[in-house]
Amino acid sequence: MIKRSTYRFPLQRIVFAFLIFLLLSSASTAQENTVGLIEHHDGAFEGYTLFAPIRNTSTYLIDMEGRLLHSWPGNSTPGLGVYLLSDGRLLRSERVNNLNFTVGGGGGRIVILSWEGDVLWEYFYTNNMVHQHHDLEMLPNGNILMIAWERKSRSEAIAAGVDTTRAPEDGLYPDHIIEVRPEGSNGGTIVWEWHVWDHLIQDFDSTKPNFGVVEEHPELINLNAEITGTAITKPDWWHSNAVDYNAALDQIVISVRNYSEIWIIDHSTTIEEAAGHSGGRYGRGGDLLYRYGNPRTYQPDAAILRQLIVQHDARWIPDGYPGEGNIMVFSNGDRNLGAYSAVVEITPPMDSSGHYQIGATGIYGPESPVWNYTAPNPQDFYAKNISGASRLPNGNTLICNGPFGELFEVTPGDETVWRYINPVTHNGPLTQGEKVPGDELSTENPVFRCTRIAPDDPRLAGKDLSPGDFIELYPTSIDGRDDAHAYTPSQPELKQNYPNPVSGSTTISYALPTQGRVTVRIFDIYGREVWKNSVAAQSAGTHSMRVAAYDLRSGTYRYTLEAQGRVLSRKMTVLR
Repeated sequence: MIKRSTYRFPLQRIVFAFLIFLLLSSASTAQENTVGLIEHHDGAFEGYTLFAPIRNTSTYLIDMEGRLLHSWPGNSTPGLGVYLLSDGRLLRSERVNNLNFTVGGGGGRIVILSWEGDVLWEYFYTNNMVHQHHDLEMLPNGNILMIAWERKSRSEAIAAGVDTTRAPEDGLYPDHIIEVRPEGSNGGTIVWEWHVWDHLIQDFDSTKPNFGVVEEHPELINLNAEITGTAITKPDWWHSNAVDYNAALDQIVISVRNYSEIWIIDHSTTIEEAAGHSGGRYGRGGDLLYRYGNPRTYQPDAAILRQLIVQHDARWIPDGYPGEGNIMVFSNGDRNLGAYSAVVEITPPMDSSGHYQIGATGIYGPESPVWNYTAPNPQDFYAKNISGASRLPNGNTLICNGPFGELFEVTPGDETVWRYINPVTHNGPLTQGEKVPGDELSTENPVFRCTRIAPDDPRLAGKDLSPGDFIELYPTSIDGRDDAHAYTPSQPELKQNYPNPVSGSTTISYALPTQGRVTVRIFDIYGREVWKNSVAAQSAGTHSMRVAAYDLRSGTYRYTLEAQGRVLSRKMTVLR
């Protein structure tokens, strides 16, 4: 049975719409939802969903009908991980612009927010040599694990044994993991760290450090491995995007996108042991305990192709959940290779002492996953980047199709029982019925990940979870439609265009307090009008115009909104 919110479409409105249809002989039936709740069926795990739109500064908690229960404001867009902590506080990374690290996923500022949104603690890990990115996790002791880049110059990379024909001009950004102990309201101490750079092997130059036979050392990271796609031309050869901690094993799993692998390392080591090859609970220092996804990174002649492709969000399934102890990964795939996205659950070949067994061929198993999800038509499910998945207590799996802002829940039999489209873009909430701008590879409402929280979860104890309005807007009665949830300002507002800078097309959004004539113009630096569009009578609420800027030359432009006796102006940049 399909369950839909009666809040949105009460019987009186349906009857009224039907009468209008009969009287006017025109089709005025309720439109299909384009954002917010799309479907909700029996069998879904009832709870609350936490997510943070990548192009907006807020974090949202919604119920199963898509109604807003709570939100936290932010000073910046996420960078990228956001988690509700055991005591109801919110752990969030935020984007800090750092021109020394110009690749995707950057954060730099870590904050802990109260339920009310106050900043209780902040920590910056960003300068000309390091920059936090993608993911983080609070440990049981209150410390925080973070992924970060560190800069290595081209000469340092070559000195370490990088193939000179491959070394990027800008050097390399190898990843490292730090554990930070929060102190005060805005400080912290790094109490543990692990660096990719300490665990390398290369077979390119016998006169350089790290030289050895790659096939004989699966515990080490092949500096000259064949990595994914165009990443070889950029400094970010590893691009780790997920970190997860297993307290029982005292191990950390890392998703290393550009190697198409997940790695497991020992967290029980000291800082000195983590930089070496011995010590710790498992006796191997900071060397890899286990790896999975792309055997050719450590066995270049392996017959087995990649089991994972540019994956995200590796995590252990918690104790007490179906599949407990297994690892779940979102394998993004590569459409150009005919490989589409899949959620993969594997059982690592681990013995009772927590050691991982390598196969007779020198390759880590398993040979196949214990469960995986793909769309019935695989081509219908392709997320080129970000995204994630997590097991729910009832055995279902919550999936985030990141570049499209699509959150959905599937059963073990691959039936979709809940689906929600993030309605928030850089300009704020969209109006219901409005198509999310974008193309076949992404839309303007991306989400890094999402989390489902049970109604009786202790993290929510004592919190006011009364359902509010939907996040998406609804047309006002000025349009002859229902629900006055639309944003109507007290005076006209003009928002920053997106994307900006512009290389192709861009969207100019604005909001009106009442119905009236609207004119949007674009001027070049000499004040010459280069584009114009007018609407004779536009309704109150939020609107947007799509501008094809392909004929505009590189430079700075000014665009204006003329509405209700006011002229508002902003700048935009065109790059060719």
